[in-house]
Amino acid sequence: MLYIAHHPAYLHPVREGHRFPMLKYDLIPQQLLLEGVVSPENFFQPGLVEKPTLLLVHELHYVDSLFDLTLDPKMVRRIGFPLSTSLVERERLIVDGTIQTSLHALKSGISFNTAGGTHHAGRDFGEGFCLFNDQAVGAAYMLRHGWAKRILIIDLDVHQGNGTAHIFHDHPNVFTFSMHGEKNFPFIKEQSFLDVGLADGIGDDVYMQMLEVNLEQLFTTIRPDFVFYQAGVDVLMTDKLGKLTMTIQGCRRRDELVFQYCKCFGTAVQVSMGGGYSVQLKDIVRAHVNTFKVGMKIFGL
Repeated sequence: MLYIAHHPAYLHPVREGHRFPMLKYDLIPQQLLLEGVVSPENFFQPGLVEKPTLLLVHELHYVDSLFDLTLDPKMVRRIGFPLSTSLVERERLIVDGTIQTSLHALKSGISFNTAGGTHHAGRDFGEGFCLFNDQAVGAAYMLRHGWAKRILIIDLDVHQGNGTAHIFHDHPNVFTFSMHGEKNFPFIKEQSFLDVGLADGIGDDVYMQMLEVNLEQLFTTIRPDFVFYQAGVDVLMTDKLGKLTMTIQGCRRRDELVFQYCKCFGTAVQVSMGGGYSVQLKDIVRAHVNTFKVGMKIFGL
């Protein structure tokens, strides 16, 4: 059975001065249900991840300052959201959603969080709307409890997964792969196990060629027994922040290739949604929904 983590708190107005509901987190499950891709029984609500679990990858002083709402104002500005209890709880829910879907993926082959991909959060910092790094915590949790030994994190958001790279730099059992816009945010990059920087304007064919070469290398050399996939759709040509020229079809082919490698190598995969900032919300939702459809098809769900 397919399990999908979703919580009403994912849709949350967090910016001061005006409402800023993250509508895609409400529309993705609605569209999946509308198209009959999934049923209500596929969804579950995560809980609030506890502090000791967050400390598997984040520093104590950083986690405490978030829980106590005493984070330095400069760091709050770096994150981009005003700090509040509801914001911290929202991120704790997202992290638990990723942990729980990781465990479900061990049984079904694939599982999804309708939010997450908070890859700009490092050991002791938040950035770019990310407080805690959901997939990094998930990876550390899997290792701690012996459910995985060699983990590959595939980050195909258009922005480098700098926080994930910061957390797992030189880690012997977690391998971070980020394929991102070289001249895009963050402008100071961290060093992943493998970074592939893309020039502005790259489209479907070149992107797919580069991705396949690198996935082949990673899977054959690392032989991961678990994969975390950050499936940001800000690679689309319609994205306000992306600077690439990929189509909806190209984005779908990207997801298909990732899932085919996971399936071929017998590797379970947890999927978090990542970024998406197209002018038309329907483009964002369609691309994310395609990720679900492709993954379910390849894993026979």
